[in-house]
Amino acid sequence: MKNKNFKHLLMENNITKGDLNSVISFLKKNPILTQSQKVKQFEKLWSKWLGVRYSVFVNSGSSANFLTIKSLKYFGPIKKEIIVPSLTWVSDIVSVIENGFKPVFVDINLKNLSMCEKDLLKKINKKTEAVFITHAQGFNGLSTNILKVLKKNKIKLIEDVCESHGAKFKNKKLGTFGLASNFSFYYAHHMSTIEGGMICTNNRKIYEICRILRGHGLNREADSISFKKSVIKKYQNLSKEFIFLYPGFNMRSNEISAVLGINQLKRLDVNNQKRSNNLKLFLKNLDTNLYYTNFDTNGSCNYAFPLILKDKNKKIRDLLEKILIRNQIEFRRGNAGGGNQMRQPYLTKFVNKENLKNYPNVEHVHDYGYYIGNYPGLSKNKIDKIVSILNSLKN
Repeated sequence: MKNKNFKHLLMENNITKGDLNSVISFLKKNPILTQSQKVKQFEKLWSKWLGVRYSVFVNSGSSANFLTIKSLKYFGPIKKEIIVPSLTWVSDIVSVIENGFKPVFVDINLKNLSMCEKDLLKKINKKTEAVFITHAQGFNGLSTNILKVLKKNKIKLIEDVCESHGAKFKNKKLGTFGLASNFSFYYAHHMSTIEGGMICTNNRKIYEICRILRGHGLNREADSISFKKSVIKKYQNLSKEFIFLYPGFNMRSNEISAVLGINQLKRLDVNNQKRSNNLKLFLKNLDTNLYYTNFDTNGSCNYAFPLILKDKNKKIRDLLEKILIRNQIEFRRGNAGGGNQMRQPYLTKFVNKENLKNYPNVEHVHDYGYYIGNYPGLSKNKIDKIVSILNSLKN
C-alpha cells in the first residue's frame, strides 16, 4: 500500500536562503560577473580547506576531469594507457579517450566501491601513464600499498573526489595524494555552486597548464608573470593578448558561482559530519541478510546511501524497485554512473574483447546495486522509516 504522506528524494535543495542572500548582497555592488576576484578568493579558500597549494575553479566536475587529463599531455613525456575504474562517472572515461589515451578497466572492491587493489596492480605495465581513481560515494579508495607501488613505478595518480568532499585516508583529505585531483560542485553533491568543479594540485606546472587550458589556451590566463613575459618575448610577431599556447576551450566559471561556493564552504564540515552520522544509522539498521553492509567506512564522508542486494535474484530486485516506487523513494540503479561503464554504447570499440565475467563485483553492482538520497537535513525518524521500508522486502 502506498504511503501518500511519505516521500524521499535523491537530494533536497542545498542552495539555502543564506546562500541566496550572499549572492544578492554581492549583486547590489554592481560587480563584474565573469571570472574575477571572487573566483580567486574561492580558489584560495578551497585550497586552504583541502590542504593543497593550488586550485583552479572551472564550470563543472566534468571539465575538471577533462582539463586534468589533457594537462598530462603537456606535462612531460607520456605513455599510452590510463587505468580507470569500471564504476565511475562517464566524464572520467571520456576525458581519457578524448585526450588520446587508452582506458584500461579494473574491477571494484565492494567494501569501498573503488578500484580492486589486486586487479589494479595486475594491470600496471610499462605503458601505464596514470591511475585515475574514483573515490565513489564518499568512500576512500586508496591504500598504503597502492600508493607505494605507484610511487615505485613512477605512475601518476589522479583522484576523482567528486562524490567524496572531506573524506580521508590516514587522517589526510582525499584529493591531496595524487598529482592532481578533481571535485564537483553539482547540485546534488556535498556542496554546490549550481554547476562547477575544481582542479587541485601541489604541482606548479600542472596548475599553470590547467589555468591556461581553462581559458581558451591563452598565455594571459597563466598566473606566473615571469612565464607570461617569457612567452610574449618568444612570440613577438603575435599580439601579446592573443597568444594561444594550447588548444583550449572556455571552461571558466563565474563570480556568482564563486560567491555561492564561498558561502557553502563555511558549513561543509558540519554538513559532512551529519552525512557520516546518517550513514552509520542507515547501515546499522539495514537487514544484513538482504543487503551488503560490510563497507569500509573509515574516513568516509557519505554522498548517498549505498544499497546493494546480496542475492543475484532479479525477482527480488524487481520487487525492491516496486517497493521503492510505491513509497516514493527516489533511487538510481547501478550506483555511480549507472553501473558498469564497460556496458555503455560509447565504449563498444574499446571493450569488445573484454570478458565481463572478469569483473564480478562491478557486474553485481550493475544489476543489484542502488543508491538513495542522504543529505544533512535528514532526521533520524525518516532514516528509520526508510530502513523499515527497505527491510520489508523480506516479508
